[in-house]
Amino acid sequence: MSLKVLVVGGYGNFGFIVCRHLAGVAGIELIAAGRDAARLESLARQLPLATWCGDAQGPGFSEALRQLQVDLVVHTGGPFQQQSYRVAEQCIEAGVHYCDLADCRTFVNGIHVLDEQARAAGVAVLSGCSSVPSLSAALLDEQRARFKRIDRIEHGISSSAKMPGLATVEGVLAYAGKPILQRRHGQPHAVPGWLGLQRRRLPGLGWRWLADVDVPDMDLFGERYGASELVFKAGPGLMPGALATAALAQAVRIGLITDPAPWAKRLHRLGVACERLGDGLSALYIEATGIDHNDLPLRLNIQLTAERDKGPEIPSCASVALALKMAAGYRPAPGARPCVGEISVAEYLAAIDAPSDIELSVRYQGRP
Repeated sequence: MSLKVLVVGGYGNFGFIVCRHLAGVAGIELIAAGRDAARLESLARQLPLATWCGDAQGPGFSEALRQLQVDLVVHTGGPFQQQSYRVAEQCIEAGVHYCDLADCRTFVNGIHVLDEQARAAGVAVLSGCSSVPSLSAALLDEQRARFKRIDRIEHGISSSAKMPGLATVEGVLAYAGKPILQRRHGQPHAVPGWLGLQRRRLPGLGWRWLADVDVPDMDLFGERYGASELVFKAGPGLMPGALATAALAQAVRIGLITDPAPWAKRLHRLGVACERLGDGLSALYIEATGIDHNDLPLRLNIQLTAERDKGPEIPSCASVALALKMAAGYRPAPGARPCVGEISVAEYLAAIDAPSDIELSVRYQGRP
């Protein structure tokens, strides 16, 4: 039997990428869902898929899932900041597996509140099926055996100049200038979001500007890897975007701006206007330091580089990898949890399916 996959927000930036990868795949029946009938119709003209027009947050969604006999829902309809778990709850009610592309720390790490319900229904509810924490954890999981102890993890994302949707920009700038918790000396350590600017040299990309950003990993990685220091940074591919974002964060921090949303719209327009100036390169990097099994210092550097503006494929394709794995017979264990340990690096890269545009580098410094 085919696996029926319904993509909420199938015509959005990330939803379209998910649909493009899954449409026409043997063993998968794809349904794109959204509230805009015209956009769904346009999508159906481009890709071989069915559509469902309606509100996934509304009361009729669970019944629609039953009638359509859906097996897996992929929720791409962000931003997830301040969003309820209504979509996931209706999936549980309908007995349907669920994953989302959220990278909002409170949303992803709060999904445990649905664990008892999901277990009782026999379904998996997986949040954060994206670059963080799914891919970042998969990359570290494959290398952790070299370490006796990991003391510090700094990782981050430098995007290309290609802008995501406005909703994504509004979501990630919602905490600009506001305290976010990283980890220092084994304890929570507050830093202002989108500040702490630093220049980092990324092989193949040159120097990029990065700032402190809030992600689910800051809660997960201390327990998963035992690291006493955790830092995550991110930034747009062009320096003016990084500086403008930092200026917004500083204005919020000192009280000159109380609501960053209108400014997020301006920054989004500026970013779209400057896209043509970018080099199309983006990267996810991880630097872990600790000691090896001979008690000698060990440093790990991982970088996943995307060329030709393929960066958005990376957060989108965790859900693609999960769907392909389920179509081949895999079923995730029932329960509600962050999506870590479900997808291997090889499965992730196979889902992206762009070997000429995606390069993975793993380097160690220390004793061979």
